[in-house]
Amino acid sequence: MTSRKKRITKNKKVIEYRFADDNDIDALLQVRLDMLRVVNSLGQDYTYSDDFVRASRNYFLNGDQSTVIGISDDRIVGCASICFIDVMPTFDHPTGKRAHLMNVYTDAAYRRQGIAYQMTMMLIDAAWERGATEISLDATESGRALYRKCGFRDSEECMVLVRGSRE
Repeated sequence: MTSRKKRITKNKKVIEYRFADDNDIDALLQVRLDMLRVVNSLGQDYTYSDDFVRASRNYFLNGDQSTVIGISDDRIVGCASICFIDVMPTFDHPTGKRAHLMNVYTDAAYRRQGIAYQMTMMLIDAAWERGATEISLDATESGRALYRKCGFRDSEECMVLVRGSRE
């Protein structure tokens, strides 16, 4: 079974890694909103709609997902989530169980210390334990080296249609 908790000391900083639970929801939601501001180049004054915040909170609490958090000095300094998806089985994926890794984020002051790697590997192990046969992700250019280190490879078999993009 996947370790539910890890404690690693690096550069005199102790980072605790664990799977988030319902008690973490407020801090977890705040970290996710902060992360989305950074990756989407939004200002600190950007305000999310109530519907977006409510849907995000609901997914963390009730969605088929797992989130790992990295904690240092009693605050979340990193988070990563994986969502589980059931699709019709195929020959390549006989269980029909797939997973999608997302929202891998580390606070700027804690980057380049292996935090994202640790969180990602914990989620990969959890996905295999749950019977997933494939894990997908959407990667920024800056994240690709991390994901390759974790074993991901570029795929040419996927196409996407985004609602409203067909003109």
